[in-house]
Amino acid sequence: MIALYPHQPKPKTMKKKLFSALLLVAIAFGACKNVATINEEEAGTVITTYLKGNPEYKTDRFHFGEMKFNSKKDMVELAKYKTLANEGFVTLTLKEASKKFLSKDSSYVYQITLTDKASELVLKQDEDKATVKVVTYELASEKPVDFNRVNDNNAKVTVSLKKINTVFAPFQKNSKDNSDFITKTYRLKLDKEEGWKVNK
Repeated sequence: MIALYPHQPKPKTMKKKLFSALLLVAIAFGACKNVATINEEEAGTVITTYLKGNPEYKTDRFHFGEMKFNSKKDMVELAKYKTLANEGFVTLTLKEASKKFLSKDSSYVYQITLTDKASELVLKQDEDKATVKVVTYELASEKPVDFNRVNDNNAKVTVSLKKINTVFAPFQKNSKDNSDFITKTYRLKLDKEEGWKVNK
């Protein structure tokens, strides 16, 4: 008997091709879905990881070297340096001490030197001034204050960062803060190879 449709593919071959095509689509869709998924907890983890390598902090100028203290205000400042010395961040060497004539105030000249222990908080230094971290910030909670998925590849996350004073905090010019935390917004972007990252 002669077939009426000699070029018609066999049913088994058609089923196999259809199954393979559906399988490929399902795998591709599943892969894209898994990579692009992000929730509040995962966003918090991404930001925590980012802050380890890119910490948030506040800086101020710190004076050292040869310094003279001769007024009541200066003595308050000297007490701050002595606290730093007791904690091992500076060394104080008395170079000169004298009593003022007919005055209750004395005059002191100290050589103040930064120690190796201070290096983790010193960002830059000149001959007698240094830029130091006076406040650092850490994630207050892994759960963001506000989480907004902008699209499949972008998200906007606002978190609360708690303030932690360093030993140099007493030397900052404006130490009157009205809050123990700050809120900061980070934009996350999906990297095809590395996953979700903070977009700098």
